[in-house]
Amino acid sequence: MATVFETRLIGNIGKDAISKTMERGVIAINFPVAHNKNWKDKRSGTSKTKTTWVNCTIWKREGSNLRIVDFLTRGTMVELVGTPYAKAYQAEDGSIRTEIRLNVSDTNILRPAQRID
Repeated sequence: MATVFETRLIGNIGKDAISKTMERGVIAINFPVAHNKNWKDKRSGTSKTKTTWVNCTIWKREGSNLRIVDFLTRGTMVELVGTPYAKAYQAEDGSIRTEIRLNVSDTNILRPAQRID
């Protein structure tokens, strides 16, 4: 029996997407997404927010349409579906940290970025 481990993420893009050609012509489109959780502190009554950053990657084959990169800009609200995983790395101070990553299989633009020119 096959199993599925997918998640849905709704948040705002933190930086414009960057595409990079990898080995064998595979293209990686990378961008960070911020997910905010808001709640009211029961003791103090003040509003609280916790932001979780997720580094997202869309994989494309060489010759694929890369027009999506034009829409994945800072401030755009997106809904993403994909496979999450954690990656450990060593920070500049020598400590070991973990980041959350998402290999994106489906993308939906919910609200374009508000650009002021």
